[in-house]
Amino acid sequence: MESKKKNKNKAYDVITNKIVELLEHGTVPWKRPWANGPAAKSYRGYEYRGINRMLLSTIASLDGLKGCWITYRQAKKLGGSVKKGAKGVPVVFWKWVSKPAGMTDDGQGTTNDQTNDQKAKVFPICRYYTVFSICQTEGVEEPSWLSKLEAPRDYFESIQAAEDIWNGYQDAPELSHGGDQAAYLPLKDMIMMPCREQFSSPENYFSTLFHEATHSTGAESRLDRFNSCSHVPFGSDSYSREELIAEMGAAFLAGEAGINNDVILENSAAYLQSWIKVLKGEPRMAVVAAAQAQKSTDFILGRKFEETEGDGA
Repeated sequence: MESKKKNKNKAYDVITNKIVELLEHGTVPWKRPWANGPAAKSYRGYEYRGINRMLLSTIASLDGLKGCWITYRQAKKLGGSVKKGAKGVPVVFWKWVSKPAGMTDDGQGTTNDQTNDQKAKVFPICRYYTVFSICQTEGVEEPSWLSKLEAPRDYFESIQAAEDIWNGYQDAPELSHGGDQAAYLPLKDMIMMPCREQFSSPENYFSTLFHEATHSTGAESRLDRFNSCSHVPFGSDSYSREELIAEMGAAFLAGEAGINNDVILENSAAYLQSWIKVLKGEPRMAVVAAAQAQKSTDFILGRKFEETEGDGA
């Protein structure tokens, strides 16, 4: 039974181990300036989302790789190969499967008539596979889209884009400036922010605002992510997960705007160790938090995205 449980969680373990590896080397993958870095697309032009975008863009930026990603099998089908010694990157996807009525999670049948009368259940299973950057291959022609990528926004365009993202947030909570703390207040459905001039840069201001905006999507009237009737203690798994969702959501929105958040990286030893400890204790957290952060980003941007097999968000 223990081996089956480990196999079931293998995708989460593989992704979490990669994130922990980056953290242990001083890189916070959810605080990388993806918008101004390499793209994160599959060879066929599919745009990676959520944790896949985060990992692929971070590693491409760190290792100087192109943002076009391909599997070993795809490279072979295209008449090429992956260079010897090339190190791939894991990406996750959800595979929707159906469990027949009366079938238990371990695949065994049951003679319980009441259970057999139940309808078949459909649920997602997390899987992973490995991809390589196009520049880690030989004999594979680069796709046409790779040479047609738009140039990154300049500084002023990025700040305006960040402003537009906030102004475009439909049914946003009230925003109030004043004081010296930033917070989302669920009972009042209000975001409290220090005045703009108190921030060291516009990037810092919008990154903080996006963090609190991501929290606000958890309200019952929006994505209904948390239960306002229960107290979530500081340091609990639920608290850590919500904080990670907000951090990732802020990074996704900063990436959408084109903000270079190198200026707001926080990677002190204490910060890094705290997340290493949390993620090692709950391997599912990073993948689940990234999926929720992507949903929050889509909600704030007013986008509708239908999850399909192969979507890593």
